Amino acid sequence: MAIPEAQLQTWSHQPAPGPSRDTYAAVRATLLDTAAPFARYNPDVYLQGSYGNDTNVARESDVDVVACIPTTFAHDANRLPSEQYHAFERAYPGVASYSYDHYKSDVAAWLVKKYGSGVRSGSKAILIPAGQNRRECDVLPAIEYRYYYRFVSPTEQHFEPGICFYLRDGTQIVNFPKLHARNCTSKHQSTNERFKPLVRIYKNMRNRMIDRGMLGERVAPSYFIEGLVYNAPNGLFSGSLAQAFLATQAYLYRADRSQVQCPNGIHPLIGDTPVTWPATNCSAFLNAVGAFWNNWTG
Repeated sequence: MAIPEAQLQTWSHQPAPGPSRDTYAAVRATLLDTAAPFARYNPDVYLQGSYGNDTNVARESDVDVVACIPTTFAHDANRLPSEQYHAFERAYPGVASYSYDHYKSDVAAWLVKKYGSGVRSGSKAILIPAGQNRRECDVLPAIEYRYYYRFVSPTEQHFEPGICFYLRDGTQIVNFPKLHARNCTSKHQSTNERFKPLVRIYKNMRNRMIDRGMLGERVAPSYFIEGLVYNAPNGLFSGSLAQAFLATQAYLYRADRSQVQCPNGIHPLIGDTPVTWPATNCSAFLNAVGAFWNNWTG
């Protein structure tokens, strides 16, 4: 039995911002406080993830905040032609005096000072626990990452800015949340504002499937669902929500997933790296989606 349009409409809606908006505002103000030990490095503080991209659903309770400093940066300039890379090395010869580890330590200490001993520093982000009128919040300290296209001099260079952070074992993680958000907004506009509601439908279905034992808790993170739906052609988002869902689901099920990209257009979505979705998990999710639709009982 197909899922009724009324149910899809319910799943497509974005919950009221409420505590998530207030949490972000308060945490952002804390991170931008001029008394913070890292204030002179001018952190750029913004939302990422489901709340940042307006694809959140009711059960996504935590707020993801990036605090990125541009004064320390990582890069891939070594991929440039040799003369451009040598020019880059001449322009930026030294090692940054304020390292990523030092920065993350300073952010953690500052958040403990402001929010108490419940603050916990994990391998990626720093968790601020829920409190009065405040949701859980993950703060990700990051440095700028530069994905270079060209370098002649500091005043004549072309790169895509992203973020970079390091796991405890030294693994470097690179992402492009602002580019991701811009491209998702463009996709939303190009699909007559259907992209983000469809993502919420897929994510709400994921939650129901987890509840019913049809899918493991960690198989389909929100970021990867959003990225997967992004790859469906714009023309498939038309008609009723049921028609749009079935068209996108059929396309994604048949697609060559080795060619599927993240919305940032730089990274592949599916693979075996720390920033990609394992192919077996993507297949498990799409198989479960088909079974869930075909066996809907309310």
